[in-house]
Amino acid sequence: MQATDHANQNATLHNDPQSADFLPLLGTDYIELYVGNAKQAAHYYKTAFGFQSLAYAGPETGVKDRVSYVLIQNKMRLMLTSAIHSDSPITEHHKKHGDGVKVLALWVDDAYDAFEQTTKRGAKPYLQPSTVNDANGEVRTSGIHLYGDVAHLFVERKNYKGVFMPGFVEWKSDYNPVPAGLLYVDHCVANVGWDQMNPWVKFYEDVMGFRNILSFDDNDISTEYSALMSKVMSNGNGYVKFPINEPAEGKKKSQVEEYLEFYEGEGVQHIAIATKDIVATVRDLMSRGVEFLKVPSSYYEDLLDRVGTIEEDLEPLKELGILVDRDDEGYLLQLFTKPVQDRPTMFFEIIQRKGAKSFGKGNFKALFEAIEREQAMRGNL
Repeated sequence: MQATDHANQNATLHNDPQSADFLPLLGTDYIELYVGNAKQAAHYYKTAFGFQSLAYAGPETGVKDRVSYVLIQNKMRLMLTSAIHSDSPITEHHKKHGDGVKVLALWVDDAYDAFEQTTKRGAKPYLQPSTVNDANGEVRTSGIHLYGDVAHLFVERKNYKGVFMPGFVEWKSDYNPVPAGLLYVDHCVANVGWDQMNPWVKFYEDVMGFRNILSFDDNDISTEYSALMSKVMSNGNGYVKFPINEPAEGKKKSQVEEYLEFYEGEGVQHIAIATKDIVATVRDLMSRGVEFLKVPSSYYEDLLDRVGTIEEDLEPLKELGILVDRDDEGYLLQLFTKPVQDRPTMFFEIIQRKGAKSFGKGNFKALFEAIEREQAMRGNL
């Protein structure tokens, strides 16, 4: 949950009467990944990214078809779920996609109303409104389908005081590596198929009341070999942002095409996580074995000419490969991991904003050339 981190962004930013916020969102509640082995994945995310143990559900808690480990770091919660039978839909999801995001859960004040507002505007129901209780109160949830096999869950927890939600118990572990400075979800990026970006932009506009705040075409996001197009969708108060990518024509296979091929469908390409000190966070993550994309050292030769004065020393940025870009409101620093599973699909972005509200347009060419070098090594360019 990150609403307090965005106190300076509120609904008054958008006075357009069309954006009267019928779906008020308080932030990202959690992100659920379906994975092949949740126990081992939880160990990886604790070790590599500094997440802490929070909650657990499985056969010991009365859940007979799956296990779920919930991890936390500051205001970001990550749920890792695996099936325990071969005939489970979770098993089928993992067989098709590998490890990947199943649920983008959004924190709301009224989960029942969120379901009504979105389904009456055309959303396909994923989870009918339901209430679960235990001694700590109640959590109300509902959900709708998105692109591919991804779903939005609406989570209302104002009447709950427990560790996560009913059905989960506190997960106590003697192994809790120190956090890495990750704060909250900044944005999540979708990869959709050819000519599917605009239909999903319309979905977010019509069904969820989002606005298209930035657009990039193949002139903005292209290299010698490949291209893509992207539009950034934001909810009314700016707490939740979802860029949506689709492929564009190029000489060779784009990163979006590679993702769609190996994920075998549309899905979440990457999760961007905010930090207050990207140099310290990235250095820490590298020491834990997290692998990042690297741009050529020539990227830094005229960096200050391109982005102007920044507070950070240039040498640590160059050493770690951190990218910098500026917009009208400030600048940002960002770095992207390599895919965190064997399939070249989902990865993470580490981002520090120094006023900038944008997404690093000035870094696209260098970033995508770095991605193409990785694609070429995999034989997928």
